[in-house]
Amino acid sequence: MSDLRRLAERVLRLEAEAILGLIPKLDERFDRAVELLHGCRGRVIVTGMGKSGLVGRKIAATLASTGTPAYFLHPAEGVHGDVGMVARGDVVLALSNSGETDEVLAILPPLKRLGVPIVLLTGNPSSTLARQAEVVIDVSAAEEACPMNLAPTSSTTAALAAGDALAMALLELRGLKPEDYAALHPRGTLGWRALFRVRDLMHTGDAVPVVLETTPLRDAIGEMTRKRLGMTTVVDGGSRLIGVITDGDLRRLHLREASISGLSAGAVATREPKTILADELAAKALEVMESWMITSLVIVDDVGRPSGIIHMHDILRAKIV
Repeated sequence: MSDLRRLAERVLRLEAEAILGLIPKLDERFDRAVELLHGCRGRVIVTGMGKSGLVGRKIAATLASTGTPAYFLHPAEGVHGDVGMVARGDVVLALSNSGETDEVLAILPPLKRLGVPIVLLTGNPSSTLARQAEVVIDVSAAEEACPMNLAPTSSTTAALAAGDALAMALLELRGLKPEDYAALHPRGTLGWRALFRVRDLMHTGDAVPVVLETTPLRDAIGEMTRKRLGMTTVVDGGSRLIGVITDGDLRRLHLREASISGLSAGAVATREPKTILADELAAKALEVMESWMITSLVIVDDVGRPSGIIHMHDILRAKIV
């Protein structure tokens, strides 16, 4: 292995250890931090300087995109007027590895006058900032991944992971649904993936291949050919779904049987096929298809009659991949 790859391996190992080192530190302080952030009537103000500030920007973006109103306040700009954006009812999430960052300390007086609680992510729980914070979360790393143990690497990785943990805990408490997440990402692939439902993409009406279980297999193949979905539903006398026939079923039948004459659709159909509800996400339909290695799902109504078909190609055309 080259020296460069050894260095890269060391960096990755140290940063992974920094994240794993946070797990034993999870205690009631984490719970209290989540309570404060969840109970925030205003917005979460994330602040930090230097590399901690860059991590803070990402945490603020993650919070905002997962249902917690948040923005980043640069502390150096804060002391020159931007602290005016902070209001009663807000909560501050501050990042400082040393806990002694001058610029962050400088915005403490106006924050205290507003009565804004502070949650601090720091590598120094006994620092000046820690003494002024309502909740202190220890994100210290044993060693920076920098060969000189100077450049913020392991410590910033740990702080970022802790911010993600807070954001995901808040997401869970808020009960954010895929469609809520999509509404916050209207132009992205994530938004499309979450917004499309089965009913938006399924074939309905005359496009749905249907044959009775008593239908001769030759006629069922004709229905499959006309509807061009590579399958047909098979129903009983009450139009309730009893099974499906797919192209794959016909190939396997051909290998077993010398002739299809005399066979009915019901005799060949695969019973209890996979179905899905029209209100399910199209992404869920794709997941089912991939899990069972099939290309179509039947949508049934409340009495078990086929009301639609969704094919994998329909989902792929909608770019839900």
